[in-house]
Amino acid sequence: MTVPADAELMRLALDEAAAAAAAGDVPVGAVVVDATGEVIGRGHNERESSYDPTAHAEVLALRRASQHRGSWRLEDCSLVVTLEPCTMCAGASVLARVSRVVFGAVDPKAGAVGSLWDVVRDRRLNHRPEVVGGVLEQECEALLAEWFSGRRRDTPLR
Repeated sequence: MTVPADAELMRLALDEAAAAAAAGDVPVGAVVVDATGEVIGRGHNERESSYDPTAHAEVLALRRASQHRGSWRLEDCSLVVTLEPCTMCAGASVLARVSRVVFGAVDPKAGAVGSLWDVVRDRRLNHRPEVVGGVLEQECEALLAEWFSGRRRDTPLR
């Protein structure tokens, strides 16, 4: 069930995704919020500008949240992202110990929070965050579809 706050937070992540698109990168945005709802980390895809294959929105937002907090442990935090995290980003959310992963659009080609894989709910891992999917899904999908329109025939989401 989507909490109204999740939609508000997803709008912040959509703002980050728009910044990625403006910079010529795939429009994926993320925010990390603490238990009080304060945004402590933001990120959008920066792979193109940084020449860094790991510069995904989620990884950058988690790094910034950890720096803000002075700890890699983000146990009482939520990661809110416009696109279902890939294996790297899902793994990073588990390693950061986030309490929740909230995403908008499903990624059937690389999603690792239930679509193609389910990294965050793997019982072999020592941490499993709550997952909320489909928050502002149509808005998130539309931003991606618009960006990819005319760019590629086969439109991978990342």
